Amino acid sequence: MKSNWKVLALMALLSSVITLAAYNLLGFNQRDVIFNESAPTPTITGRLAALTGNGPTAAPGDFSTAAEAVTPTVVHIRTTMTRTVRQQQVPDIFREFFGDEFGGQGGGRPRRQQGQASGSGVIISKDGYIVTNNHVVQDADEVEVIMTDKRSFKAKVIGTDPLTDLAVIKVEANNLPAITLGDSDALKLGEWVLAVGYPLDLESTVTAGIVSAKGRGIGILNQNARQQNDPKGDTPIEAFIQTDAAINPGNSGGALVNLRGELVGINSAIASATGYYSGYGFAVPVSLVKKVSADLLKYGNVQRGYLGILPIELNSTVAKERNAKVGRGIYVDEVVDNGAAQAAGLKKGDVIVKMEGQPLDSDAQMREIIGRRRPGDAVTVTVNRDGTERDFRVELRNRNGGRDIIKKTEATASTALSTLGAEFEELSAQQAKQLGITGGVRVKSIRDGKLAETDVEEGFIIVKANGRNVKTTKDLQAIMSAVKEGEGLMLIGMYPNSSRMYYYAVPV
Repeated sequence: MKSNWKVLALMALLSSVITLAAYNLLGFNQRDVIFNESAPTPTITGRLAALTGNGPTAAPGDFSTAAEAVTPTVVHIRTTMTRTVRQQQVPDIFREFFGDEFGGQGGGRPRRQQGQASGSGVIISKDGYIVTNNHVVQDADEVEVIMTDKRSFKAKVIGTDPLTDLAVIKVEANNLPAITLGDSDALKLGEWVLAVGYPLDLESTVTAGIVSAKGRGIGILNQNARQQNDPKGDTPIEAFIQTDAAINPGNSGGALVNLRGELVGINSAIASATGYYSGYGFAVPVSLVKKVSADLLKYGNVQRGYLGILPIELNSTVAKERNAKVGRGIYVDEVVDNGAAQAAGLKKGDVIVKMEGQPLDSDAQMREIIGRRRPGDAVTVTVNRDGTERDFRVELRNRNGGRDIIKKTEATASTALSTLGAEFEELSAQQAKQLGITGGVRVKSIRDGKLAETDVEEGFIIVKANGRNVKTTKDLQAIMSAVKEGEGLMLIGMYPNSSRMYYYAVPV
């Protein structure tokens, strides 16, 4: 009996030590949000607990079990936003006769219009965190979340990532029904899936279909990125799950789930000539959703790792042009100086045929694999070099060439400036001297942002912002990133042909 008692005590002690070691090794004691998981796990006091689990089971072709489990976790999101409309400028000669009433609202001055939009979201934690699409909450002044039980909450946008079209919002509530996050890598072509959301402003709706394709790039996020006119911007990550489950406007941000009721994707787009369902929908895989939402919650921005190459997706034609030894994979057309690939030993002309043991067929697939990792993480890259395959261990780097996490303030400074919706240029010393000022930043062009909501015109020279001198775009960027929620931006400056100082309040 004494011997058995000692054995049991030793086993209990070893179990505790192993549990504690795993808890610290996996980083659970540093995480920030508890996600729902169906498998029994040790109690976790931090946030961002394990993201996977096994959901309810159902017989093949039985959709009711999954639909019943998932529907309460998918919410209706309604947003209110203010758009600025610039009317046609009225010639001065007519304004002299008719005044500002001619043409309405002073002709040429911006007029603010309020609009509403709606989408869907998925509850990922019991304490009120919800994942949705970036385009659902982008530019929203107010975000309202409506549960399936008709409860309504005001939501706060925690973080957004246009490069994956994902966002996380938060409502002040507890004990909410949270979805189980599944494994999109385990999805198979032809597998049944359900799309759950609020299409066409209807009540909660469930549709069924199969997985038609994986790792699909459709160019929609690249198109949005080009509209931002940022030549230094990162390349969006498109590796969508394609499904023929009916998805319509309003489904954006809703859940794509398997028959166990596990989230496998966030519905984001449809392929349609009319704007309504005509065959295929596309969802961001949950493998990417897990990482992006975790980063937004823990760091405030997405921590991206960079491989440091200029990739070209191979096919038989490109392989012949590049004299590649294989016809499939990612051709390394250029290796960035001091980048991760160069440090690992990759060279121009290499063909990446596998990453983390997975055969690579597309650039979208490669970007998704890298997109799940942070700076400092290592990936195994299999390269075909002159007909021979070699493995390389590549330690990803951040956009500055280091391995450290980039703080939110550094990453969002340029984003804060971009919200003004304008292109800026710095005055030369000679130009500043001619104007009788020590320096300034000229508004070169105005697109559609916060400056479009004011009377600021192109050519305006910013001399001060919020009481601080502005001589370079970096000065303006630093001031913008320091503006807190609820505060505004006061610009002081002049126009080239006027000695008068102008004051503009910008709602940021």
